[in-house]
Amino acid sequence: MQELAVRPEFDFTSEAYKDAYSRINAIVIEGEEEAKNNYIALGKVLPDHQAELEKLAKMEARHKKGFQACGKNLSVTPDMQFAQDYFAALHGNFQTALAADKIVTCFLIQSLIIEAFAIAAYNIYIPVADPFARKITEGVVKDEYLHLNFGEEWLKANFESVKEELEQANKENLPLVWKMLNQVEADAHELGMEKEALVEDFMISYGEALANIGFTTREIMKMSAYGLTAA
Repeated sequence: MQELAVRPEFDFTSEAYKDAYSRINAIVIEGEEEAKNNYIALGKVLPDHQAELEKLAKMEARHKKGFQACGKNLSVTPDMQFAQDYFAALHGNFQTALAADKIVTCFLIQSLIIEAFAIAAYNIYIPVADPFARKITEGVVKDEYLHLNFGEEWLKANFESVKEELEQANKENLPLVWKMLNQVEADAHELGMEKEALVEDFMISYGEALANIGFTTREIMKMSAYGLTAA
């Protein structure tokens, strides 16, 4: 991130930058919308935690507005159709799990994968962002750690009973992350975000979450390897 922070060549008004930004900005807006809806859905099936989950959903809604403002600040219209297609597989898997009452899988998708993905993207983006977006993103990333922590704590408290489903959900959903990173590699590069750094930051956040839940280092290495060859 130190190296990225001193790169002076970004022209935030260039057509190439704005074109790439239209997709990256749409992804973060859609990601926050997905997160909001997912937390609301989880709150309905976990009434004991509904108030807390609804609080997280409201945070995500605020994040969405912040990122919409980032696009407007650069006079960029986000490509929301691209973003909806981008999240379609994870969205579908979450909805399928929810319908099957697989709450553990839902938590892995939202509170581990999506949150760790967001944290990685925001951490790598902050040093290369325009000044307005940097302030917005710095505030958002602090909240995302809280969201990651909620899922961790719930899964940790139920670890022995959820471990098997977590391993299966990881096997089914983690490969999607590598495909998603590959899909935006060129656009991310245009914004100064290198895929290798995104992969590294994601794996650190995701691995730390799995460790906090109760997985051993050996188990985490095995789980983290799923689909990584695609990256």
